[in-house]
Amino acid sequence: MAYLAALSLARGCVAGFIATAGIALGLATHAVLVALGAGAVIQNYPALYESLRWAGIAYLLLLAWEGWQPMPEILSKGALVPDVARSIFWRGFLSNIFNPKSILFFLSVVPSFIDAASTQAVALQLATLGTIAVAVASIVHSGTVIAADQSGRWIADNRMRGLIRRTLSAILALMAVWLAWAAIAG
Repeated sequence: MAYLAALSLARGCVAGFIATAGIALGLATHAVLVALGAGAVIQNYPALYESLRWAGIAYLLLLAWEGWQPMPEILSKGALVPDVARSIFWRGFLSNIFNPKSILFFLSVVPSFIDAASTQAVALQLATLGTIAVAVASIVHSGTVIAADQSGRWIADNRMRGLIRRTLSAILALMAVWLAWAAIAG
């Protein structure tokens, strides 16, 4: 959410919604992978989970570094050219796909809501619950985008926007450090 807030503050709500769509695709991908049994593979192969975790940490650091950099004029708020929009979408997707906690959510929480004895197919139940999870997350992410964009409109001073964007980037970096520390300590 810090990434979405920094992006929306710097580039506006259109960019934030594009990233939200990418994040939603990442969540949906995790839901489908779990429904197809890939989640069990990740649980049974700790090295695969650790690889995902460290890739996620590295990606958070990359997003933090990019958010820390001054925004070039050509990338600031306004119309997004297709290449920039695609890049924002895929960054949103990658920020979620490299999040092992997302796939673990679908592994640990969603199955507790599945009724295996039901006449309804388990796959259909997983699809329904996955769709609900993606929808709820997208609503929350959209709220973050709107709030950041609206606050950006109130903050006319570009230096203040830069300070806020850098603060959000620092939060991303701290999250990456915390995840790395948890991986090493745990």
